[in-house]
Amino acid sequence: MKDQLEGLVTQMVERGILFDEAIGEFEKRFIKRVLDRANGNQCRAAQILGIHRNTLSRKIGQYKLDSPRRSR
Repeated sequence: MKDQLEGLVTQMVERGILFDEAIGEFEKRFIKRVLDRANGNQCRAAQILGIHRNTLSRKIGQYKLDSPRRSR
């Protein structure tokens, strides 16, 4: 995984991707993946991510993420 990450970073630098853009895209995809794994449960996703649920909620709005609805 370390080699894959290194290759990705190299590609991003060569393509002129800005730091803030790279961080934002990583954070967005990471949060989306955890939300999917938690079946849209924001409390559980925040716990997995190690952040407060309010922070997660703010980031979901910031990145316009649609979390999957939990089945009842």
